[in-house]
Amino acid sequence: MTAQERVERAASALKVFPLPSAVLFPHTVIPLHIFEPRYRDLVRDALATDRVLALGQLEPGWEGKYEGRPGLQPMLCAGVIVWDEQVEDGRYNILLQGVSRVRLVEELSADKLYRQVRAHVLPDLSYTGPEEEQLRQAVFELAGRVPPSFAENLLPVAARAGGGMLADVVASAVVPEPERRQELLVELDVRRRLEMVLEDLGDLLTQLQPMRPSGPLN
Repeated sequence: MTAQERVERAASALKVFPLPSAVLFPHTVIPLHIFEPRYRDLVRDALATDRVLALGQLEPGWEGKYEGRPGLQPMLCAGVIVWDEQVEDGRYNILLQGVSRVRLVEELSADKLYRQVRAHVLPDLSYTGPEEEQLRQAVFELAGRVPPSFAENLLPVAARAGGGMLADVVASAVVPEPERRQELLVELDVRRRLEMVLEDLGDLLTQLQPMRPSGPLN
């Protein structure tokens, strides 16, 4: 079964981990340390079944309600746990690989400590346009202004990715603010998403100077 098929099967009762500090994109991986009891239960149950869970953002004003069930923003990213490690006190370290955007349809009754929703899976539509090559060229320019270790991870993916995948992978690498990342997650128009990421990358490039060669000049 593919990761996409796992997410589609899980969508009728999708486990949700609300994490205001992080936004996951499809085609990318995020490390998570799970320590709250309700989310330890979530990960344990996911590992025992389909390994699927969604990362989500909370509606503004959640701070005083976090221990309860504050409102979830409707767009989430569902992913598959691709690596896990249980550590002391029942905590987990996991790697969650984003698979697909999903839209919350309704929250299910609270028969678990953690939250579950019924969701609609939203695969990207195919798109090919000039924005792809513009963003790819901007990534190549970025590679000349950042440490090689950063560029080595991003360049191979940017070189072979296209459409929505290209936008998501680059956004994951260069956009740090959760609010902006959520805006990009919400954007279903692939062309517009590519344009938005290109704008963000352009802003970053204006702040960075080309790196000087580390060896002697001939």
